[in-house]
Amino acid sequence: MDRLASRLTACMKNGGKALVTFITAGDPDLATTEAALAALEQGGADIIELGVPFSDPMADGPTIQLSSERALASGTNLEKILELVARVRARSAIPIILMGYLNPVHAYGYGRFARDAAQAGVDGVLLVDLPPEESTEFLPHARRHGLNVIFLLTPTSDDQRVAAVNRLGCGFIYYVTVTGVTGARQTVSTSLADELARVRSAARLPVMAGFGISTADQARSVGALADGVVVGSALVKLFESHTGHELLDELKNRTAELKQALI
Repeated sequence: MDRLASRLTACMKNGGKALVTFITAGDPDLATTEAALAALEQGGADIIELGVPFSDPMADGPTIQLSSERALASGTNLEKILELVARVRARSAIPIILMGYLNPVHAYGYGRFARDAAQAGVDGVLLVDLPPEESTEFLPHARRHGLNVIFLLTPTSDDQRVAAVNRLGCGFIYYVTVTGVTGARQTVSTSLADELARVRSAARLPVMAGFGISTADQARSVGALADGVVVGSALVKLFESHTGHELLDELKNRTAELKQALI
């Protein structure tokens, strides 16, 4: 059993829920990211999604778009991110998922990326603009090197898309709780319970719900409906107003609040 599967199994034992946290690699630089990953783990994150910055992040709202701009301005690229993961992996077993867009991976080369990511200690990849039906070129490389390929489902996903994700995905399913781009929101959709029940009844993988979850109360309410929650923009926003040890403390404390809400 790989790191990701082991962690999810442990999280969901006796009805527990997983906390997945997202930050952008290289925001504002890779040294800060390395320290931030430790803070997230200390705060209780079960899985970390590490965003790969891209110049045209079409699925992301202003907060994550700006974080990508800051990261790209500091010279962050995929090769440097993999070097960062390798350094972190030397001292931590927390599952790390690279989340981003297909273009940087395509430019790097599918086979080369899958090999280098696995060697660095990446546990999986989620490419938001790669639907399962169009993943046949990438999937064999990922599977050859043991990378989990995670796909998205949304409130508009039909039974055919759910079946495709069931057939081709691994690790977990990322369920997007709202239509539109990423970003913290004040309320959770009133139809979310029915939507998640439909997906979970058909899914063979754990379902993590994300997009728009920003508070402990929201994490608690969504966590009751899913196998875990993903929190991104609310954490990335902290990088706009905090630096240094203050930023690390804020990340650790916010993560601890979110994790406590899921216990």
